[in-house]
Amino acid sequence: MAIIDAKGVVKTYDTGKVKVEALKGVDLSVEKGEMVAIMGPSGCGKTTMLNCLSGLDDLTAGKVLLEGSDIHAMKDDARTTFRARKMGFIFQNFNLLPVLTAAENVELPLLLVGVSTKAAREKAQGALALVGMEDRKDHKPAELSGGQQQRVTIARSLVNEPAIVWADEPTGNLDTDKSAEVIGLMKQLNREKGLTFVIVTHDPGVGRKCGRVIEMRNGLISSETRC
Repeated sequence: MAIIDAKGVVKTYDTGKVKVEALKGVDLSVEKGEMVAIMGPSGCGKTTMLNCLSGLDDLTAGKVLLEGSDIHAMKDDARTTFRARKMGFIFQNFNLLPVLTAAENVELPLLLVGVSTKAAREKAQGALALVGMEDRKDHKPAELSGGQQQRVTIARSLVNEPAIVWADEPTGNLDTDKSAEVIGLMKQLNREKGLTFVIVTHDPGVGRKCGRVIEMRNGLISSETRC
């Protein structure tokens, strides 16, 4: 069953003086439980594709269905709520709030959609335990290593039990050992929990850990490889 079904996705940035075609009519299907890497040179459109597929960016043309729902046909508020309930996000720069503890950072997405404080804290602690960070739940980001911060970010992406997790260069700020540790954790969650991951990366080592690698060139998919 396809969890993502994208057809003819076009994204054009118009500065008023110049138009840049970042995506030129991309078709992509991702099955539930897949772990997919999107790779390619800088500027090829891979991050734009992730943002368009997840509804963070609007489309110029085309359609994206996530679990059968047309996310770009939704009004902004409905799309934001849909993302909060159905998606998790992992970013290169962690995006953790420095004044909050690990547990508070992880529970924040739940509080924003109306989950009670008690239930959100229980779910946050469960997500931190899943990534091996339960003993650091009361630590703030500055008290954690880069690898530990990314584990907290992964916990935050999982706390709402999402249908899909999007990751944009999740190992980009980590050294080789921590990178292997984090991608290994994501692979374990994919295998044991059946989580669907779509990962933008420039790292061939990350690509080799995924079940499918999609190569992009000049705003189009140039090739796909099963690993």
